[in-house]
Amino acid sequence: MGEAYFYHLTRSRLEQALPKLVSGAMGRGWRVVVRGRDEKMLDRLDEQLWVFPKESFLPHGRAGGPRDADQPVLLTTAADRPNGAECVVSVDGADFGDDELSDLPRVCVVFDGKNPAAVKTAREQWRRITGAGHVAKYWSQDSGSWQLKAESGG
Repeated sequence: MGEAYFYHLTRSRLEQALPKLVSGAMGRGWRVVVRGRDEKMLDRLDEQLWVFPKESFLPHGRAGGPRDADQPVLLTTAADRPNGAECVVSVDGADFGDDELSDLPRVCVVFDGKNPAAVKTAREQWRRITGAGHVAKYWSQDSGSWQLKAESGG
């Protein structure tokens, strides 16, 4: 059974935090799906992954192409994982299934602490998965770096 990590953005924007989270997952040897709800947001993230951080390269692609299965990181609005991802990164309130938490090592929920709707959605997701007995960890960047603030389930 996997774990859900909730990343509460208070000091950086998604475009700054996402490359680091994706890079960390890839460092574990995982393929990643970045799941959003808005194509325009995914377009911005796609651009950002090509240029940040400048000293490394994060190979990735947008879903819907002929080589989705080959992509180490795939950006999508769909609920599937055509690249066989072991990690799903949910952005912009994108949903994920309980089956994914059972099948994958990690689901990451990244949400903007300055957006009340995003905070509400993340809280609802936390309650849903911890209520189902899954492990969830809440990470905050209030001090500048990610710190574990709460843990539940398991």
